[in-house]
Amino acid sequence: MKKICDFIARWMGVLVLLAGAVSVLWPQGFSWIDTKTINPLLGVIMFGMGLTLKPQDLKVVVQRPKDIAVGCLAQFIIMPGTAWLLTQAFGLPKELALGVILVGCCPGGTASNVITYLAGGDLALSVGMTATSTLLAPLLTPLLVFLLAGTMVEVDTVGMLLSIVYVVIAPIVAGLFFQRFLPRLTQRVTPYLPAFSSLVIAMTVTIVVSHTADNLLRGGLMVILVVMLHNLCGLGLGFCLGRLIHMPRAKNIAVAIEVGMQNSGLASSLAVMHFAAYPLATVPGAIFSVWHNISGALAASWFRHHDKNLPTDYTK
Repeated sequence: MKKICDFIARWMGVLVLLAGAVSVLWPQGFSWIDTKTINPLLGVIMFGMGLTLKPQDLKVVVQRPKDIAVGCLAQFIIMPGTAWLLTQAFGLPKELALGVILVGCCPGGTASNVITYLAGGDLALSVGMTATSTLLAPLLTPLLVFLLAGTMVEVDTVGMLLSIVYVVIAPIVAGLFFQRFLPRLTQRVTPYLPAFSSLVIAMTVTIVVSHTADNLLRGGLMVILVVMLHNLCGLGLGFCLGRLIHMPRAKNIAVAIEVGMQNSGLASSLAVMHFAAYPLATVPGAIFSVWHNISGALAASWFRHHDKNLPTDYTK
């Protein structure tokens, strides 16, 4: 069973790609599942994050505040800023632009922790950045969406704040309590959580894509290109930032992956809950959910196989 779970976690990108492809080609097979299911599924992922968070993971915030601050500032500056610039450069319609901005303003996704581990990055830093950006999200995500998209559509910042608290923060807190009071059970299930989270992420993508298949096809290649560029800019600029401030390789990889990989499931959920009048707003999140797992897996492979080409002092 452990080998099967390790296999699922390692090939998460392929699994998500297959889920997205099947949902586009056969949307009626999954469109019967209500989009309201997305919130509980995200809650399950966040609950799993709470189960796996350890005191040392949270201590990294206090012990290495500079690294955490660099990662979170990059997260909430590079991705929202790049999203807005790309929507302007490509002249995306209002609905699609809103979706891209929603993705950019969300915190880092839990998949980034799996990818950082596979890439040989600083896993503790990745987990710390994900946890910190997630805790900051109830305030920063609605604020950034309002600043960047408020001139295009009406943004309910308070409603978005509460949604993020219910869908993200509350399940994490529940996971922490579960871990505290049921430690033996937590230890037993923890090894299987990466695979379980991968399956839940794939299921989330299946639901979102099946309900947006027509819109996805109508959105055209332009929005796919924008979403891919958004993710690649996050990975690239995050990596360049780490090099610029002379971060060691492991930290540099963690920052690059954390910045580039967003909680796009949350973006799709917020689009469904708060921007139902703009159905195309769910499309960028659906595309990003598929693409960033593929690009993340490719990035992990690249980092793993190019260690020998890096300067000795950088690999420390």
